[in-house]
Amino acid sequence: MRPLLLLLVLLIFGNSPARALTWDEPWADSVIRKSSSFVLGNVLSSDPRTGIRIQVFRTLGGKPVPDTVLISGFYDLRICSNSGDVPEFRIQKTDSCYFFLYEDADQRFSIATPTTGFDYVLDGQVIGTYRHSYHQAQVPVAAYELTMGAIFNHYHGRSYDAAAVRAFVLEQLGQPPAGFGEQELGRFFRQHAALETVYHLRLQVPETLLLPFLRDRKNFHNQVSGARALGSIPTGSARGALLAVVGDSTYRGFVQVMCLRALGPDPKDFKSRLQQLEETATDEEDDFGGNLMDPRICTDLPSVKKAIRRLLDQL
Repeated sequence: MRPLLLLLVLLIFGNSPARALTWDEPWADSVIRKSSSFVLGNVLSSDPRTGIRIQVFRTLGGKPVPDTVLISGFYDLRICSNSGDVPEFRIQKTDSCYFFLYEDADQRFSIATPTTGFDYVLDGQVIGTYRHSYHQAQVPVAAYELTMGAIFNHYHGRSYDAAAVRAFVLEQLGQPPAGFGEQELGRFFRQHAALETVYHLRLQVPETLLLPFLRDRKNFHNQVSGARALGSIPTGSARGALLAVVGDSTYRGFVQVMCLRALGPDPKDFKSRLQQLEETATDEEDDFGGNLMDPRICTDLPSVKKAIRRLLDQL
């Protein structure tokens, strides 16, 4: 499995020289919400400047699209810095690829950014972006189409197979949190997909299924997805578990910020607790773990103190 992930990195970044162009990469929910179609196709041709021509096999959600589409722009690209460069398309030819497309009034198609809005299929597995393009999961095609199709339809006000999605989620989360060992990696990716599906769909599942992931001290990614999923559960105990992590300096700042975001935009009931936490919260920023040459380097991730302040400013 690891060679596939390495191949994905090479496909996206291997042929791209370092640039002074950087952008704030959108999270998956923004990419999916702002798209108009979710399709499966393959890349017929790709030019860094003029765009990507794809053959569409199936439209899985949203507006039907022609059999052949030219992708010529970006619909969710927020530039941070630029020394004269222009955004370039980075997709290479592969077996097949899922795309989140946006069609404008002039029937021009775009993807979110040069680095997100598409999920490669490699050796029967999808390298899916459920959270952010920095953090992807390698899942079977059937599981990807079930969950990502439901997520797309949810954000666009359409129905989906709720029973099948719930069965998948409960099956995955009913097992112990997986790590990165060779025998566990497949389960880890499926659990990642399940947790992020809970987050996107606001699924109501037992807290007891989510807490082991939030509290998995061996796996940062389980903690992040556990926090995001727990935000779907509107109970005092769930909010208490999230606040406990914010107050625990042994957790990474990234995880603590995810816990704060999971509290929701208007956590009035916790104002006094947030004020207490702000006094001792770190002002040191965490990051996604990329390198300085990555154009997504300016993706917004505030310090814990700034994240608390943003919440308090809304109250």
